[in-house]
Amino acid sequence: MTKAWIDCSAGASGDMFLGALADAGVDLALMQDAACALATEPIRLSAKTVKRHGLTGTKVDVAVPEVSVDRRWRAIRAMIEDSRLGDEVKARSLDTFARLAAAESASHGIDVEDVHFHEVGALDSIADIVGAAAGLASLGAASVTASTVTVGGGTTRGSHGSIPLPAPAVLRVLADAGAPVVGAVPYEACTPTGAAIVAAAAMEATSGGGFGAMPEMVVERIGVGAGGRDPKERANLLRIVIGSEARPSAGAPGHVHEAGHGTAEPHGNAGGSARPVVIETNVDDMDPRLWPPVLAALLEAGASDAWLSPILMKKGRPAHTLHVLCRPEVIGRVRSALVRHTTTIGMRSYEIEKYALEREYDHVEVDGHRIGIKIAREGGEVVNVSVEYEDAVAAAAALARPLKVVMAQATAQAATRY
Repeated sequence: MTKAWIDCSAGASGDMFLGALADAGVDLALMQDAACALATEPIRLSAKTVKRHGLTGTKVDVAVPEVSVDRRWRAIRAMIEDSRLGDEVKARSLDTFARLAAAESASHGIDVEDVHFHEVGALDSIADIVGAAAGLASLGAASVTASTVTVGGGTTRGSHGSIPLPAPAVLRVLADAGAPVVGAVPYEACTPTGAAIVAAAAMEATSGGGFGAMPEMVVERIGVGAGGRDPKERANLLRIVIGSEARPSAGAPGHVHEAGHGTAEPHGNAGGSARPVVIETNVDDMDPRLWPPVLAALLEAGASDAWLSPILMKKGRPAHTLHVLCRPEVIGRVRSALVRHTTTIGMRSYEIEKYALEREYDHVEVDGHRIGIKIAREGGEVVNVSVEYEDAVAAAAALARPLKVVMAQATAQAATRY
């Protein structure tokens, strides 16, 4: 599964985003073709390498024709809908502009359909949004996460005169997305276009992403996009880190050990700001014999745990509530497994706080047969040691002994770890 993390510690803008995508290997021609699909005169994108505080990045410039553009939301929406863009790029572009329209509507107290995009209506900003949508779609990332967004502060000149920073539209867009923000610098670090692109990317409905620290991944590509200015406070660079889901090595803390047969991955909140999620659904029309493979499929999809609770529904029907605990980055896969393996037609989810002990994995041997053990510590002190059940079952079968005997022998050896 491909993941992407957007580092907005220096802010965000449309050209920074295009630069980061190009620097990460996205074909500049692909983004230019998307921008040109808006049924206007040709739009040209060019890229060059620049330095910001001694660090290199890619700066993308947008050259647009001198044409009059209706900057109202309804006109921009029609322009995108009537274009030859692919469905995914259209959807991403429309989502980005819809977020801006809602923010401008709330900021100026006008109907969303009549929103007139003064700051983002020009063709170059439209090209930024559509080009970024095409570039993001080409990554095929199942999960997109963004960092805290540096928005800056001070004042700037807009079409209505002097306005405070961060701009009202920037704050509205990021607030609506639930994005964490920080001022940090005395200038406009985040533009409305940049805020909307980041918000739409991180909140895309099926991504399982959001806002937080860089998720665990094997890094494959890094893209660094540069903004137009080079302020003294910090390097004006936006980064996109692209990678694949990390595969745990044997015995790695926080993952299932080599000897065991389970697939659930224990986790807590330590080491990252993203909180675990519980997904639930009530099911009253499924053959109960199907539940064991359902639970197995959910664990295979990346769930940390899955369990059933018996309930009594309306009209006295016996049913089950299926509970699934998972990390935010695997929500999409878990939801997909739920709808494919059960009869549910909907589900609910909520974040939780979870406290998990430190864990490590080892093994003992019973007459030459390896049996995994799980060791739990609190503050470095061993407080629990348990034997992996499936390993004990396999050893008992191989030794032709009762399972209770093998469990007792393995447990006796494991107890020496206290």
